[in-house]
Amino acid sequence: MVERPQGVVPDAIDFSNAAFPFTASTTRGIFVGAQRLHWHHALELNHIRSGTGFILINGMKLSFQEGDIVFINSNALHRAYETDNLIMDVIMFDPSLLSLDLKFDPELMNPFRSLGMVDRESPVRPEMARLLTSMMEEHRAQGTSYMSLIRSDLIRFLSLANRHLSAPLAEDRPIKGRGMHALKEVLRTMELHLDYGWTLKELSDMTHLSPSRFSALFQQAVGTSPHHYLIQLRLTHAVHLLETTDAKIIEIAQSCGFRNLSNFNRLFKQHIGASPSVIRERASVGSSLPRLSHSAEKQ
Repeated sequence: MVERPQGVVPDAIDFSNAAFPFTASTTRGIFVGAQRLHWHHALELNHIRSGTGFILINGMKLSFQEGDIVFINSNALHRAYETDNLIMDVIMFDPSLLSLDLKFDPELMNPFRSLGMVDRESPVRPEMARLLTSMMEEHRAQGTSYMSLIRSDLIRFLSLANRHLSAPLAEDRPIKGRGMHALKEVLRTMELHLDYGWTLKELSDMTHLSPSRFSALFQQAVGTSPHHYLIQLRLTHAVHLLETTDAKIIEIAQSCGFRNLSNFNRLFKQHIGASPSVIRERASVGSSLPRLSHSAEKQ
């Protein structure tokens, strides 16, 4: 009998300066470890420098392209996919960073709550892109008064976004309330017990929904079926173990819930694009991390 976790745990964001909870980075593509559905207390901004892709946020699917800005609210379940040569800037900050400013403008965080995007034809879009670039550069250089400059840019950025926010460019309505909390518990339980042979009924029972209703809700939030998402989680963990341990491949397969080595090798190559032995060899020479194949993402 698999024990449930004590709580639904969010991802921890490492803010190097606790007094100034803000971080910024640039990513190329969406690597395996970042494609799992996750959530965190921090607010997140994605600025698409080039390429295309889409993101699922609380069950809403948002397509993005070069120049787009995506707002991800605190505690929102989300995962992103690259469809072509994606490079994006990622800014994350704790809401407490602007707690004083919210006294004067309680609507400052509206762009995150509405999950909207600034109109691609908006005249303020270039200014907002400039402010994002400025925050990235100040965070990278950390010169005199950089924290004040980042805060001032962030306040102006959010104020412009709040004024010019358009309706969400989504294909679905967001999942809210009890449905999202139930999914968080299921996802966390799956991650904690990857080696267990989950059935659809066992997963749906956690949410007190019928298997068919649970499957539909899961598909909307995650973008794939519970079965295929579990395979993705297991393979993501297998990649991690191949890169960080000396365990035998058959031992890794078993610890990740695969009872048959040939099936593990087949699924691994299908989803990751290389065999387990190749991934281990790449890790030993410091090659870049693999990505889930796009065919796996669409399942």
